[in-house]
Amino acid sequence: MHIRTNDFDLDSTLDCGQVFRWQRSGEWWTGVVLGHIVRARQDGCDLVVDTGLDRDSIVRYFRLDDNMAGIYSRINTDPVMDDLIHRFRGLRLIRQPPWECLISYMASSCKSIPNIKDSISNLCRQYGDDLGRDFSFPTAEVLAQTSESRLRETKLGFRSVNILEVARKVDSGEFDLGAPFELEYEEARELLMGMRGIGPKIADCVLLFAYDKMEAFPVDTHILSVMEEHYGSFIEGAKSKRGEVISEFARSYFGQYAGYAQQYLFNSRISDYDPLTHSADCTITK
Repeated sequence: MHIRTNDFDLDSTLDCGQVFRWQRSGEWWTGVVLGHIVRARQDGCDLVVDTGLDRDSIVRYFRLDDNMAGIYSRINTDPVMDDLIHRFRGLRLIRQPPWECLISYMASSCKSIPNIKDSISNLCRQYGDDLGRDFSFPTAEVLAQTSESRLRETKLGFRSVNILEVARKVDSGEFDLGAPFELEYEEARELLMGMRGIGPKIADCVLLFAYDKMEAFPVDTHILSVMEEHYGSFIEGAKSKRGEVISEFARSYFGQYAGYAQQYLFNSRISDYDPLTHSADCTITK
């Protein structure tokens, strides 16, 4: 399958820390999407895909329907972001399945990206269906029937009890995975944070990557660092709740696509590239 793209960079999109199950070998990336093995590579402006999934599912997953020109126009508010857009142009958010995204980010708490990938791989190998080259992501029904001690065998550690509780709530219908789609950002965030093991950062990640809440701006240590470095003098608020203050500032400053700005800022910290090393701050233009 060949899909013509514009403003899309497969490598940046899959290697920026937003998804945890893709592996690269040569020019090909291999992952599991909606229970199907997907192999993908980029050939100029063409996305070349080998999978049993239909074209619309691939377009939706990689957010190839996003208007990147409009998004860039909105978030390009200063020299820092202008530089990052030019450096990482084509990086797109992934539209992840809600259940997989929720559990993956609960598993990510206090872990490095390699360790997150390892835990999720173990989880899928132990509880998912064998797809041949890989395993599907386990369902809520399957996880709800296991025990905390068994989950800990996948290297989830203290996160196991929270993941087990959420799995049982989803399986029983106590928590409706579709509910956040119907709510405004703040209400959806509050709903997710009502479950144990889900704080502001995890809630914002899930809302951004699974529920199309593009204004969500997750704040972790990387984002805290880059935001303080380039925007700190403009952000007023208590030091004790700095993450919340920064998230609120970013939603106002970058607007409805703040989540895209977040991913470009985050990628600047986890890649070899250091944004605007020649400049210690930015000029607010909005």
